[in-house]
Amino acid sequence: MAIIKFGTDGWRARIAEDFTFANVEIVTQALIDYLKTQNTSGKLSVVVGYDRRFASDLFAQRSAEVFAGNGVAVDLFDSDVPTPLVSFEVKRRGLDGGVVITASHNPPDFNGFKFKAPFGGSATPVITNQIEKLVGATAPLRMPLDEARKQGIANVITAPDDYRRHIENFVGINELKKADALVIVDPMHGTGGRWIENMLAGGKIRVETIRADRDPMFGGVLPEPMPWNLELTSRVIRERGALMALVTDGDADRVGAMDERGEYINTHQILMILLLHLVRNKGLKGSVVRTFSQSVIVRRIAESYGFRLFETPIGFKHIGEIMLDPANDFLTGGEESGGIGVRGHIPERDGIFNSLLLLEAVLAAGKKPSEIIRDIWGEFGEFHFERRDLHVPIESGLKLVAAMRDNTPSEFAGHKVTGVATLDGTKLIFEDESWVLFRQSGTEPVLRVYCEATSVEKMTKMMDEGVRLATES
Repeated sequence: MAIIKFGTDGWRARIAEDFTFANVEIVTQALIDYLKTQNTSGKLSVVVGYDRRFASDLFAQRSAEVFAGNGVAVDLFDSDVPTPLVSFEVKRRGLDGGVVITASHNPPDFNGFKFKAPFGGSATPVITNQIEKLVGATAPLRMPLDEARKQGIANVITAPDDYRRHIENFVGINELKKADALVIVDPMHGTGGRWIENMLAGGKIRVETIRADRDPMFGGVLPEPMPWNLELTSRVIRERGALMALVTDGDADRVGAMDERGEYINTHQILMILLLHLVRNKGLKGSVVRTFSQSVIVRRIAESYGFRLFETPIGFKHIGEIMLDPANDFLTGGEESGGIGVRGHIPERDGIFNSLLLLEAVLAAGKKPSEIIRDIWGEFGEFHFERRDLHVPIESGLKLVAAMRDNTPSEFAGHKVTGVATLDGTKLIFEDESWVLFRQSGTEPVLRVYCEATSVEKMTKMMDEGVRLATES
């Protein structure tokens, strides 16, 4: 049996190595044993969804069969669905939980198992720790799907329209349809598919979806909306003269975007645009959450409105915990990797929802995306951001993070270091609030170097120095 550990969002492993049918049965049984401790009525009910990865439908069926074998009422989707749709259904229907077979943005030889809790979001660390302790404690019980359907324990269902209607009402879909604009949508061969295109169909706005079909190899790039994976998207924008591109990751819970020039709109800027849209155009207010690698500008916007600001370690699960406490008066929050939450939706990141909300913000401004960003810089200060993922031995990455923390340099790339923060990794802070962060990934053997600086030149210089230190350590 593999060592099954839940990372920032779920358990992930290589297919046929550790992610096997036997181990999916084992982790499903552990989840069931946990759910029995939370609901002692003996009437458990769950929903199981899956993405477009290799054999995801078969792994999902196997998980559903273990639920059925334990007498748990289970609904299995009849096709791949966005991860946030599963979260939405769990909350809407008051279920005991949901499972999604997905490895999100990981390489195509990976798959994964996400648990969505009854509140409609990713399981908290407290929950996943309890599930991990039950792994292997009980031998899995399994009932073949056909038999479970005959007995009425399992159903194979089509995604209902409730998720779609909820999003359309929040963003005012009819107004978006009136826009005289061309928008490119790129789901990166993931479960985002043609969801956005279909929601915007029937109006004046023109939507063209690229990489819409299922491809378990994701066209040869990782299904993560980062600039190095979006060369095709950029080219299509320029060739077609589009207003912008809306991008979702492999399971459609993260958002990415590109402007009218085919240039990347980083996830810091997406959160800035959404926050100002919620406040200035929708009249909302409340607290703001930023993870340790999010922007200085997000903090400045929150402070300018007198909003309470939370800063958390990296990973949307930390934002989710703040969202769940009504006392925090949550409005919005986001992580650098594209996970953004908004009050009034599920306590979960949602790439489809946030793509449409971003489009609404751009159309409401009546300007091109690049102009909106320049306006934000003019009001709150100009900052540029970059992240690089370096494949170095884990020991080397941890050593560099510790060295920056324990022997913080007085200067870095020719600039005076005025502070250091260690909430998640080691962040060096400079006089003008520029910063560089070294962090070992919690889900894969990758050292990430992040930098936000007041000019492209300064950012590039700092990033190059960070990469040099990482590769030489």
